[in-house]
Amino acid sequence: SFLSRLQTFFDDIPYELAPRDREVHYQNILYIVFKLMGFHAEVEYHTSRGRVDLVLKTSDYIYVMEFKLDGTAEEAMAQIDSKGYASAFAADGRKVVKVGVNFSSETRTIDRWIVSD
Repeated sequence: SFLSRLQTFFDDIPYELAPRDREVHYQNILYIVFKLMGFHAEVEYHTSRGRVDLVLKTSDYIYVMEFKLDGTAEEAMAQIDSKGYASAFAADGRKVVKVGVNFSSETRTIDRWIVSD
């Protein structure tokens, strides 16, 4: 339900403020939202096989998030899996959740997302 709410948040941002061709715009907004909510969030989290777009840590969960702009949520999820991003947190006692998100430069909002354990 959080991603649905976030989608409406992006829908409400004036088009002049949203660059059409920058994935980092959406990454920065998510980082700011999570930090304002009091969560531990890290962008471009380095692993041995690449960089995770955003890692969000709560007391019970670790969310490994990969973003695409004008791609697909499936491509984002495939990158999480192929690069083994979630394995960096395998020894942590918290539940790891993978989140693949695609943003649309045409609509300037979240196009689709996938959530997987």
